[in-house]
Amino acid sequence: MAKCEVCGKGVTFGKKYSHSHIRTNREWKPNVQRVKIIDNGTPRRAYVCTRCLRSGKVQRAI
Repeated sequence: MAKCEVCGKGVTFGKKYSHSHIRTNREWKPNVQRVKIIDNGTPRRAYVCTRCLRSGKVQRAI
């Protein structure tokens, strides 16, 4: 679910470093919103990241 249907942005993985420099795994999730968009002239619900919403890659349905 944490994946944008427009640009494909998904979860990225990395390390979290504590003060004592102990490394543990962590993940970053994109800010994905479930919005109504217009796809091929018909409205439908999709999971879209806020970067695509802000840049205008998706036309929102009202």
